[in-house]
Amino acid sequence: MRARRLRPALILLAATAIGLGGVVTLASGAASAVEDDGADCPVSVPASWPASTKFPDPFKRIDGTRITAKSDWRCRREEIKKLAERTIYGTKPAKPATVTGTVSSTGITVNVTENGRSASFSAGVELPSGNGPFPAVVVVGGFGADTATIKAAGAAVITYDPLAVGKEGTPRNNKQGAFYGVYGSSSSTGLLAAWAWGVSRLIDVVEQSGGRILKADALGVTGCSRYGKSAFAIGALDQRVALTMPIESGTAGAPILRGIPGESGSQPLSNAYGEQPWFGDAFGAYTGNPAALPVDTHELVAMVAPRGLFLMENPHIDWLGARSGSVAALGGAEVYQALGAGENISYWSDVQDGTHCASRPEWRTPLQQNIQKFLLKTGSAAGTFRISAKKAGNLAEWRDWTTPVLTDGPGGSTTPTTPTTPTTPTTPPPGGACTATASVNQWTGGFVTTVRVTAGAAAITGWTVTAALPAGAAITSVWNAGRSGDTGSVRFTNVGFNGSLAPGQSTEFGYQGTGTGAGTTVTCG
Repeated sequence: MRARRLRPALILLAATAIGLGGVVTLASGAASAVEDDGADCPVSVPASWPASTKFPDPFKRIDGTRITAKSDWRCRREEIKKLAERTIYGTKPAKPATVTGTVSSTGITVNVTENGRSASFSAGVELPSGNGPFPAVVVVGGFGADTATIKAAGAAVITYDPLAVGKEGTPRNNKQGAFYGVYGSSSSTGLLAAWAWGVSRLIDVVEQSGGRILKADALGVTGCSRYGKSAFAIGALDQRVALTMPIESGTAGAPILRGIPGESGSQPLSNAYGEQPWFGDAFGAYTGNPAALPVDTHELVAMVAPRGLFLMENPHIDWLGARSGSVAALGGAEVYQALGAGENISYWSDVQDGTHCASRPEWRTPLQQNIQKFLLKTGSAAGTFRISAKKAGNLAEWRDWTTPVLTDGPGGSTTPTTPTTPTTPTTPPPGGACTATASVNQWTGGFVTTVRVTAGAAAITGWTVTAALPAGAAITSVWNAGRSGDTGSVRFTNVGFNGSLAPGQSTEFGYQGTGTGAGTTVTCG
């Protein structure tokens, strides 16, 4: 009992230290030393909140004030966590009274006891070549990022069976698995939070093992499809996860909940809620009215900040809601940028193979780079956004707030960055061959621009767009177009699959840059 009484004080001490050293942590994107570094923050969840079709402001506290310093994010994140648990996931309990287990070169065992109830489960381990201790990536259900690439990069693979912790195919009033054996079969906590709890207990055991085989401060997580939903929740809910890599997570994963009903072909909220108890029970009240939610997934993306996040999506399968996923990534990236960690988030849906959960060559290099940067801590590659024109979202449609400039200490400036706004369509060239519009998602020091090209009254077989960039802006990457130049007046041309447009038909391409993108003008010919 003595250890149990000491734990809140230790958490408070650790959280205070992290808060005082927040600038260093934010700049590096390092994982936290504790599961939830805001556990000591006083949070009072209101009984009700106003509904809005727009995104909730991630920078606005529950009391209506906005954060002004990077150090404020710790407790603001805790507010978002509590709201997400209340409405989306159900409660993810803190570390049980007793967690024991073993770590070997082939597996991890976990034993937990809480309130007189006990449960056990295990995970497999595959080590890479070389001498340990090794960083590791938890592969949920054995189904996520390419394990050969993970091991070749120098990280171990932990194969985690989430169904041992929370079974699928069970009714909500009789949930089964290790988690529900401890917290009760009628627990209102959904499978995603239960599965996240299981990974947190694996991390507990790795920490206790002393780092002889696996490094507790260099752990990542990945999963695809339903296990992508799980990987996303795991990274959001445990700050010890240094790198989160969900793949094609679909509804209940990264895609914005407000966007799903309007995205043609995406899995409806009610369908996902009924298919399996992934969501917490309370989410049933929002399946027909997501505008009533006090949070959305752009804030769950933000909960991962400033740690490494690599979101991978498939734009070829409507069911997966990749357009809503791109909006969540862009919205969450605003928080990353405000925290000075914009280079720690990547999003990639610009892929050619539409097979669900395929091992894609487009993702291999950024996967290696993310492992090197956040787990091996030997790389410094900047994050990138590669948004498919098939499923490109527009953040400007969803937010009515601006991103503040956060200082490194309390009492900082609230001067906003330029809000995301679409430019006015340009005057079409003679004959009305095509028009172009640009939407800019701006953050401190960088931006992503999406350009929509629309054919006029007659069909076209090719197009050229000229973008006049503001002074100081420079393009670093482009997708779905060829380009000539990086600064000033830049010419973009169609690629093979998007040059032919029927009358009135549109296509999109995009580019990422440094500096200020707001004020860019585009013309099409």
